[in-house]
Amino acid sequence: MPAKRRLSCVLSRPSTLRVVLCWVERLPTMPSTSPDRIELVQGTLDMLILRTLQMRPAHGHQIAKHLQRTTDDVLQVEHGSLYPALHRLERKGWVVARWEPAAKDSKREFKYYRLTQKGRKQLLVEESRWKQLADAIARVMWPVEEN
Repeated sequence: MPAKRRLSCVLSRPSTLRVVLCWVERLPTMPSTSPDRIELVQGTLDMLILRTLQMRPAHGHQIAKHLQRTTDDVLQVEHGSLYPALHRLERKGWVVARWEPAAKDSKREFKYYRLTQKGRKQLLVEESRWKQLADAIARVMWPVEEN
């Protein structure tokens, strides 16, 4: 992930001439929760959400827990990443959402997301792209020796 930078400017007025001085500052990065944290490849989260919803509709917390549980805690999706992704998938028409009462507590409601037919088609596209990418990376990382 590239370092975040901030453009800072100062306006000075020596006599009648205005001068704007600008410089770029490197902002400190926030430490990750774990030094061994693995960042997702851009676009991967959408594919993982679509795949999770292929099984059954789920609310956001269920999706995050499923990803965490099935990857043995390697992937821990933060709410700040998950919900924008879900909203993006909704805008694209790949998922639809509906508020429903919680199973055990009728006073609470959860927004359940369901994969659409368009989302199922997109999942096939994403899976194909992922397989191509993984195969290409594997060929570089573990090349087959020629005799």
